[in-house]
Amino acid sequence: METEEKPWSVMGEEGGERRLKKKRKRKRNEENDPEDQKQEQGNEGEEVVARDPLEVFGRDMMVMILSSLDARSVALSLLVSRAWHGVASSDRLWDSKCEELWHGKAHIPRASQARGLSKLAAYSISVMDGKRTRIMKDDLCDHVWEFHFNKAAPEYWRNLDPYWKGTGPLMRRYFHADGSQTADPGDKVWGGHECCYSVVTSIVGEGKIRVHYVRINRWPRMFVSRNQDWSWEMSNCLYCYTSVPDADKKGGTGPLLSPCVNISPQAFGR
Repeated sequence: METEEKPWSVMGEEGGERRLKKKRKRKRNEENDPEDQKQEQGNEGEEVVARDPLEVFGRDMMVMILSSLDARSVALSLLVSRAWHGVASSDRLWDSKCEELWHGKAHIPRASQARGLSKLAAYSISVMDGKRTRIMKDDLCDHVWEFHFNKAAPEYWRNLDPYWKGTGPLMRRYFHADGSQTADPGDKVWGGHECCYSVVTSIVGEGKIRVHYVRINRWPRMFVSRNQDWSWEMSNCLYCYTSVPDADKKGGTGPLLSPCVNISPQAFGR
């Protein structure tokens, strides 16, 4: 049986139609493919995430957002860009951070209270000063000190001490810039004798402190420590001195040091 041969033009048209149908079918499958849809949605989400939040929310809203973060996280945002640095370093933001940091502290460093100092710099200076364990002469003179005998002291002295007898407020001592020390009038332990003090510090390589103590007259040396509330403590086997909180003192207290202000996130580590 003979078959009728189709001319090349007809075969070409049929082949073109088949290819067109396959292309349309493939396109419909791609449109209905959930994986492709997810990928497209993901790409759209990436475009939103890629936008700078500062541009999306604006400066005021970003300040409100950053104010809810801890100080170290805010310090990290300083490194994002110049625009972020301008927002994250604003006094409006760091004023509340300083209040939180200073709350409950015995002493607010005088260097952080300098006029014209930014709140960010004041925060950084306060953190660094709070970590300082080397006591200076200005620290001794700026603070009032509570004094009491330790358990190893002779019983005669402890019987005169309100700390042990519970008969009244603790005895107080005062250091003066001329190197002398005094007590309140009527102090039974003081007895009117003369006192002088000295601060001794031995430093080895790279500024590391080897020996650091305060001595009054020729009594045993008192070793220095710093409490979490930034108060100072000096003690030996016989007696102990503790600085009286004075955070409300106008202008702050302590030596007016000029430390290099470090506002890197490491400076805010706990």
